[in-house]
Amino acid sequence: MVKVMSPGARGEALAELSGWVYDEGRDAIAKRFSFADFVAAFGFMAQVALEAEKMNHHPEWTNVYRHVDVRLTTHDAGGVSELDFALARAIERIVLRFAD
Repeated sequence: MVKVMSPGARGEALAELSGWVYDEGRDAIAKRFSFADFVAAFGFMAQVALEAEKMNHHPEWTNVYRHVDVRLTTHDAGGVSELDFALARAIERIVLRFAD
């Protein structure tokens, strides 16, 4: 079973990710991504969905026009785990494909 990260380990991992923040109320990490338009935002979401499915770890997210808000938490563990940071790192690799 996956375990929730300690606050120290979570903080260290978060410091390695640009723009991600800790959402204390949800015990999650979160970030907003902005794209040139809706098509780019949707393409990003499609690629993240494929990676998330491979990992069997899925984001909570919303999309409004060119913005995608992503929140990651491990529901089975009851908070942030290494799985969330693994998916966040994968998302960061994917978003580079959509840079202007």
